[in-house]
Amino acid sequence: MMAAVLTPDELEESLRAHAKQYHSEHPFHRRMNEGQSTPEEIRGWVANRFYYQVNIPRKDGAILSSCPDREVRRRWVQRIIDHDGTTEGTGGMESWLRLGEAVGLTREEVEDSRYLLPGVRFAVDAYVTFTRTRPWVEAVASSLTEMFAPDLMAERLSAFERYYTWINPEGLAYFRTRITQAPRDSEHGLAIVRKHCVTPETQAAAVAALSFKCDVLWGMLDAIDQGYGNH
Repeated sequence: MMAAVLTPDELEESLRAHAKQYHSEHPFHRRMNEGQSTPEEIRGWVANRFYYQVNIPRKDGAILSSCPDREVRRRWVQRIIDHDGTTEGTGGMESWLRLGEAVGLTREEVEDSRYLLPGVRFAVDAYVTFTRTRPWVEAVASSLTEMFAPDLMAERLSAFERYYTWINPEGLAYFRTRITQAPRDSEHGLAIVRKHCVTPETQAAAVAALSFKCDVLWGMLDAIDQGYGNH
C-alpha cells in the first residue's frame, strides 16, 4: 500500500514532533540548565561545541552549492554571514570565542581543537557530509532543529545568568543573538520544505533528515557527557 501524501500542515506537524528528540532533553543539557554543571563541564562543552560552530558555515556552503533556486540562495547566504561575520571581530563564531574566554578558556585553546573529543568530531563531520551528499532540500530539512532552538537558547541564557555567575555576562551574547536569528532561519527553512516536499518519498526523506540531525546533536552531547560529565 502506497503511503499517503501529507498536507503541508501535516508535514510540519510531523517535523515539529521531533522536539522530543532535540538535545534540550539530553541529561547533560538538563543538568547544565538546572545549575548542576561544574566549571570543567562548562568549559568542555564550550570547547567541543566550537567545532560545530566552525562547521555551520561549511554545511551552509554545501547547501548553497547544490541549490538551484536563486531566491533561496539569496536568503540562505545570510546564515554564513551571521556566523562568519563581515569584518574581523564580528559574527557568531567570534561570539562563541568570547564565550570561551568568559568561561576561562583562551582563544588558542578553543581554536586549536586540543580538547575536541573524537565522538564530537565524528558527529559533526557526519552532518557536514550529509549536507554535501544528500539532495539540497533534505539538507535544508536537517537544519530545522532551529525550530526548537529559541526556547533552548532562552532557557540556557537564563540558567547561565542565574547559576553560573562566575561567567562574564558579556560572553553570553551568542545566546541572545540566536534567540532572534533561529526563528528567522527556521521559518525560511520550513517554508522551503513545505514547498518542495510534496511526495511521500520527499516528505519521508525530510522527516528522516531532521531525525538524523537530532541524532547528531544528541551524539555530540553523549560524547561530551562521557568525557566531562560529573557522574
